[in-house]
Amino acid sequence: MREFWARLVSNPTVAFELVTASLFINILALASPLFVMQVLNRYVSQGVDATLITLTGGVLIAIVLELVFRQARMHLAQVVSLNKDEEHAIGGYDTLVRSRLSALERVPPDTRREILNGQQAIEQAYNATNITVVLDVPFALLFVFVLYLMVPAVAGIVLSFIIVVFFGGILGAASMNAKTTEVTNASSANSALLGTAIREAETVRAFNAGISLRGSWGGQITHLLWLRRQLALRQGLVQSLTQSSTALMSVAVIVVAGLMVVSGDMSVGAMVGVNLLSARALQPISRFSQLGSTFAKARQALNLINEFSKLPLEKERGSALSNYSGGIEFRDVSFNYHGSNNPLFEGVNIKLESGSVLVVTGSNGAGKTTMARLMVGLLEPTRGNILADGLDIQQAAAEWWRKQVIYLPQEPALIGGTIAENILINNPNAGGDRLNQIINIVGLRRFIDESEAGIETPVIDNGWRLSEGIRRRMALARALMTDGKIVVFDEPTESFDAEGIRVVHTVLSTLAKEGRSIIVMSHDPNIVQGKHIVLDLDSKPIPKVSVNPGVAAGSPSQNNAQNNVQNGTQVTQVPGE
Repeated sequence: MREFWARLVSNPTVAFELVTASLFINILALASPLFVMQVLNRYVSQGVDATLITLTGGVLIAIVLELVFRQARMHLAQVVSLNKDEEHAIGGYDTLVRSRLSALERVPPDTRREILNGQQAIEQAYNATNITVVLDVPFALLFVFVLYLMVPAVAGIVLSFIIVVFFGGILGAASMNAKTTEVTNASSANSALLGTAIREAETVRAFNAGISLRGSWGGQITHLLWLRRQLALRQGLVQSLTQSSTALMSVAVIVVAGLMVVSGDMSVGAMVGVNLLSARALQPISRFSQLGSTFAKARQALNLINEFSKLPLEKERGSALSNYSGGIEFRDVSFNYHGSNNPLFEGVNIKLESGSVLVVTGSNGAGKTTMARLMVGLLEPTRGNILADGLDIQQAAAEWWRKQVIYLPQEPALIGGTIAENILINNPNAGGDRLNQIINIVGLRRFIDESEAGIETPVIDNGWRLSEGIRRRMALARALMTDGKIVVFDEPTESFDAEGIRVVHTVLSTLAKEGRSIIVMSHDPNIVQGKHIVLDLDSKPIPKVSVNPGVAAGSPSQNNAQNNVQNGTQVTQVPGE
């Protein structure tokens, strides 16, 4: 219930109005039982129509006022919930897009989805209706007090049942916490299987993975359904006990009241009214006790969201250089992934002046992509510093630094939006002329002209439905739009045909001539022609740094390289210094 009180405390004025409205609602709710008592005791015995008219008019006014207060309270309860629901929903997504990548990647994607989907459980638990149910709980004592004034013995019976049902509901909710956690964990595992079947439909069919997946899904869904049934049974047990308690209380009240009527200590009208008041006193407690499962799910979801929100965030503020030249230095840089005892590489010391060319080479898994992500600031070194003109990029504003980098990842993904929005994502204020120029440079013009909506064509499934060549051309266009001083290309010619390789060659040649620092990740140390530095990540644990004098123009090696470009192999030329 901490979340409930937090929502009330967050808006004291509205909370006061809610409590006040609840007080009036419960006072007005006394009108109906009292009306029944007066009709039976006064009108039935005396038969005066004026008495019935007066009583009826009074109770109708009370019912209308109660309705007005209930509607007003419902709107106030929505106001209390709205701000907190928005805070959780926006905060969770903010963590998703702003947390440091190294920390975020420790949380499986499907678990992240389950965590954010848990917001629905929180909204359901703390909706306006449930908030009003909780607010009515303490006012059950108001009805007990009225009963005490009328028949103390009946008040004692009702109070006893209220205590039993109240604590029974709390114990029931506590017993459902463990089951709720198990259901959440099982749902997360099922989401992973479901995501695989949806995202990797081709792989599932091409390699007959459906047989294995169906077996896993069958076992997990059986377990999940069993857990849900167990949770439903416990919730049903609480509801059944609550209903039985209501019936038992009614029997006890009628027995005691009946004895008093026979002994002449109570009228029949009072007996009926007392029974109605007793039921009204227990009603909010019964409704509250049946919310145990709902609040248990919300508590679990809140715990997950709160843990998720503790992930360290990237800096929104930081240092920035007014005139970054493109120089970059690796000072004793080491890196190892979380949970790994052996560093991927360590002791990297390189200083690149503006306009330098570096080729980071190595076999698969040597750390080329990791090095690229370090340069972009997506990962943090385990030890050491990466300096941009002397500024540690970990101390720089992330947004500023990524505008300085022309970055082409090895496996580029796009966002859900149009082609234009994808290309302009890191430089939305770029003009149309620049956009069209880059489209022509990367060779996207024909694809865009043949698309139904042209540049406004939506990109579906983060671009994975596009051919890899088109997706990489769009990623290249997105990279060039930043107009940064340093170029970081990870396996830039991978999956390109001969024409695509020539595009990459032309782009890199132009960027080199403009004096930008170029860093290319490739398993091929000869991907760059001309003088350049080579960082060999296959040399463990300290990578080897050497200087490649490059390939002389017109030499057989250069001619072979040109032929390889034309034949579509992964060779790119960049002029040296």
